[in-house]
Amino acid sequence: QVQLVESGGGLVQAGGSLRLSCAVSGSIISNNRMGWYRQAPGKQRELVAAVASGGTRNYAESGKGRFTISRDNAKNTVYLQMNSLKPEDTAVYYCNARRYGIYGVEYDYWGQGTQVTVSS
Repeated sequence: QVQLVESGGGLVQAGGSLRLSCAVSGSIISNNRMGWYRQAPGKQRELVAAVASGGTRNYAESGKGRFTISRDNAKNTVYLQMNSLKPEDTAVYYCNARRYGIYGVEYDYWGQGTQVTVSS
């Protein structure tokens, strides 16, 4: 059973930083595409950053230059370093593990989410 547990959210002033962590059990993160998503009230969940099993990273435009996704394979943990935070970054942040099966079928696993609130 795959489990993802996020931590590191909280309240921070605009311009501050937070580092989110996602500890994964039941699956090896280097075999998955790992991603961070966020969902603000009244909005759809959106991709923030992802790192493919081969190491390629991609970021949403909103986070480029400010957010960095990384993974520690030894700890089976994925991180999202967020700098220069803005009030519009306020959302619940979710960790995602995506495994690709045969015929391109995608299997998604989600954490419970961690709240990030940025005050102005």
